[in-house]
Amino acid sequence: MDRLLGDQIRKLRSVRNLTQEDIADRIGVSRQKYARIENGVNSITLNLLTKIADVLDVTVGDITGVLDEVPAVEYRGESDDSSFDKIFEMIDFFYANKSLYEKLHQRDAEQEA
Repeated sequence: MDRLLGDQIRKLRSVRNLTQEDIADRIGVSRQKYARIENGVNSITLNLLTKIADVLDVTVGDITGVLDEVPAVEYRGESDDSSFDKIFEMIDFFYANKSLYEKLHQRDAEQEA
């Protein structure tokens, strides 16, 4: 997430022909700290995000909107077959326990009769 925000901020800064130093000076942080924000190393606070948006003459939504563009599937991880294996394993486990429960329940009912 921080990487996506940093990339969006970098793009908006480049369009306005501003340097990292320009932005850092205007928002009151060091250039190094600002560079770490753009590189996604540092998390960005709402306060800094608002200041950056003001300097870039955009809304906070213009910056954070990039998060809405990422498909939800990417957040769930890669499409690797191991996740399917885990799901099938859980289903098998459920049915095995259900079957065992039914057998025990049936045995108890027979013993009571």
